[in-house]
Order: sequence, then C-alpha cells, then structure tokens
Amino acid sequence: MKGQVSLRGKDILGLRTFSTEEIRRVLDTAKEMKAIVGRDIKKVPTLRGKSVVNLFFEPSTRTRTSFELAGKYLGADVVNITTSSSSVVKGESLRDTLLTVEAMGVDVIVMRHAAEGAAVYASKIAKPVIINAGDGAHEHPSQGLLDMFTIEERKGSLEGLKVAIIGDILHSRVARSDIWGLTKMGATVHVAGPKTLIPPGIEEMGAVVHERIEDALDEADVVNVLRIQLERQKKGLFPSPREYARIFGINRARLSLAKEDAVLLHPGPMNRGLEISPEVAYDTQSAIQEQVKNGLAVRMALLFLVLTGGKHVEDNH
Repeated sequence: MKGQVSLRGKDILGLRTFSTEEIRRVLDTAKEMKAIVGRDIKKVPTLRGKSVVNLFFEPSTRTRTSFELAGKYLGADVVNITTSSSSVVKGESLRDTLLTVEAMGVDVIVMRHAAEGAAVYASKIAKPVIINAGDGAHEHPSQGLLDMFTIEERKGSLEGLKVAIIGDILHSRVARSDIWGLTKMGATVHVAGPKTLIPPGIEEMGAVVHERIEDALDEADVVNVLRIQLERQKKGLFPSPREYARIFGINRARLSLAKEDAVLLHPGPMNRGLEISPEVAYDTQSAIQEQVKNGLAVRMALLFLVLTGGKHVEDNH
C-alpha cells in the first residue's frame, strides 16, 4: 500500500474532481472486492463497527441495493432511508435531515437527490463522508467507475479506446461521469443523440459530438446506450418513442458499425425496444449484467477506501 494515493475521509462527489491516480486506486481495489463477491461466504469483517446510511430522495434499484450489499458484505451496519418513509414528507429540509442523520454517529452517507449540487451541499453541512449516488443531471461517480471497471475487464485497458455514448446526454449524470472519467484515463468519448438532447458545451468536457449516430458508432470499441427518460418525453424533446427507436435505437445493424468485439453497456433500467433492442441487450457483446456485479465490487471498493484508506484488505479475505 506504500506510495499509493489514499481516499480515506474523501467525499466522493464526482469524477470531475478525481485524479487519474484516485481512479486507478478504485479500479484496482474493485478487482479484489469482486473476488469477495464471487465467494460462497461473502462477509468479511473489514468495516465492522462502521455505519452507512443510504439516503435516497429518488427511486433506485441497482445503486441503492448494491451500496446496501456492499456495506453488509464488508461488515458495516447499513440503514436505508427513502423520502416516502422519512420526515421529508412532513416538510423536513435537506439540511435538517442531514444533521439528524449525522447526530446518530454514522460514518458515511450515500445520497441520491434530484437537485444538481445536492451532494456538494451535503458535504459542507454534514461531517460524515458523503458519497454521491446521483445528483440531478450532474454526476453519478460510482456508475462512471463501474463502467470503466467493466470496460477495462473486457478490453484490458482504457487507454486509446473509442467510447460511443448514445442517447439522452442532456439529462444524463452517467454520461457526465463517464466523460470525465474515461477521458482522464486516456479514452476518447464520442456522443450522439437528438439535437435537443445534446447539452451545449459538452465538447468543453472533452467529448466529440456527432450529428449522425453512424459516425459516433464507427469503429467504436465500446457502445454505452443511455436510458431515454420517458418522464421527460412530455416536453417534446423528440417526436415519438417510435421515431427515436428508428433513428437512434441500438439494434444489431447499428451495433455492427462498431468494432466486431465492441462492448455494449447500459446503466439500466432498459427501455427495451426503444433505445436498445432485446436482440443486442442479451447478446454476447453485452456486458449489461456484468455491470451490475461490477457495480457491487466498485461500491465495496469506495466504502473500503473512504473508511480505511485501503489498509489491510489482504488480511481480511
């Protein structure tokens, strides 16, 4: 462990503020954690006596469950708080909710919130380590890290890869974390989608913007298909779901524009038949289910690193 960067006590707010060394530390640690996930008995005592609160103001299946299991597999006490079952429904403010949770002596607050910047705000209000599990359309750092981990597992390296991100870039916190993280690790990120779903200034983050989806997919090593957020369709950002599927949906013909061994990703949940066809979602190129397993390993790595600094993992499994 000597000479390695430490994340102990670090708030995980976004990959924009992560160094390449910090990203590498998480990815390397996640490899060790994945070995624990693959064992018959998954519990290790690494975080015994530590407490984690999952504070979710928006719905989630994969992220919340994997953070919960990550904490439990490492021996921590984990409590889930959702908006519908908390005092938020009685009018309690975010500040008061954070201070209430802090007063209970917790070590980490994993927080998802609809407002951009909510995690940064939380880090200034509360003393526990804050892990951003998604704040509006801003960032989703653990998803970005698990995407990188999955790509590296399949490809061996991130350096020099062409990664195509297709779909609703405008509302996607996943796209932003992926762009920040992947470009720092030496990949080039190409984005495509309806013009109304491409945010202005995305090039300044390091992404290459294409008007034609075919150009983004051409010879791509990785194709990351974003969920079309149907709840926003009422705003008329594209003509109809059928039209979107026809022009931008990833099917076998479109995927064939990428390299023959291209890796297919999707952050979930999938709108099958809309942004992605079932025939490719479950094909051999798809790493979508592996992303779920890797998400657990990455979140175990994050909890382990922020709470221990990365000491003695070898001694506990």
